[in-house]
Amino acid sequence: MCKRQSKFTIAATLLASLMAIGPVASHADDGVVNSTNNAQQVALLHWYPAGSAAQFPVGSRPTALAFDGEHMWVVNSFSNTVTEVRASDGAIVATILVATSPSGIAFDGASIWVTSFGSNQVLKVQASDGKILGTFLTGSGPQAVAFDGANIWIANGFSNNVTKLRASDGAHLGVFPAGSNPLAVAFDGADIWVANHGSDNLTKLRASDGATLGTFAVGKAPTGLAFDGKNMWVTNESGNTVTKLRASDGAIQGAFSAGTNPNGVAFDGANLWVANNLGPGTVTKLRASDGTSLGTFPSGSFPFGVAFDGAHIWVANGASNTVSKL
Repeated sequence: MCKRQSKFTIAATLLASLMAIGPVASHADDGVVNSTNNAQQVALLHWYPAGSAAQFPVGSRPTALAFDGEHMWVVNSFSNTVTEVRASDGAIVATILVATSPSGIAFDGASIWVTSFGSNQVLKVQASDGKILGTFLTGSGPQAVAFDGANIWIANGFSNNVTKLRASDGAHLGVFPAGSNPLAVAFDGADIWVANHGSDNLTKLRASDGATLGTFAVGKAPTGLAFDGKNMWVTNESGNTVTKLRASDGAIQGAFSAGTNPNGVAFDGANLWVANNLGPGTVTKLRASDGTSLGTFPSGSFPFGVAFDGAHIWVANGASNTVSKL
């Protein structure tokens, strides 16, 4: 008698098959062949192309997201809160009052870090129960935040620099110069990258000591950053493009069209997802290997941040006070 296979057994079989025979082509609705499957998505039975987005209400003017392995955390800039959403079904787990005008968010493996643009500080929130563990001073107008495995890096939009804090206790480890109006920060495994919105370039800092390793011109008004394991991708808000740079030396590998006012960007293991801030509210999917557009999908109104949970893309919709799950 044959035993009924569980979804995990089926997923394991599918994953083993993919590993044995290589990428399997699947056709999106627009006819583009996607030959870059993500093993995590296959294992979770979500290897099919994006379709219509499910939307879940959060706070006022959601702008950024971070995933902790189980929950999606959403920054609500106008309501001065962070919403904890269960990734499996979009249910709200908690709403936590933070400081004035929260902007950026990152997860360090145990805690959530939230920048407060209005009070020039960053808050450390215990992910398990939402308890605020500490509040630490930053530069002026802190925007994005990133974790390097040991330390927290904050892009200070008004003071044109980056603050480094030790994640374990928030100890201040230094302030390092960036370009004009830094809005985004990302870690590539060795170095920190900063998107300078006002000077149309990226700054590369050595994570160990903050030394400047280079400054690289990109498109107009760089706003969001994502690392794909080899390259750094940056959205150019005023140029409606995304630039791909080789992380080892900053060499430009290409510039690719997105929608209007591209902002947040996230990597899903095979593709980049770009939130197009103006117009009908969409996200564009670009193949990481060559920047080919694999489709543009509807989101909510005025999308800002983007995050990946291992199977789905999440988008913070600033004007509709929702997050979309694709």
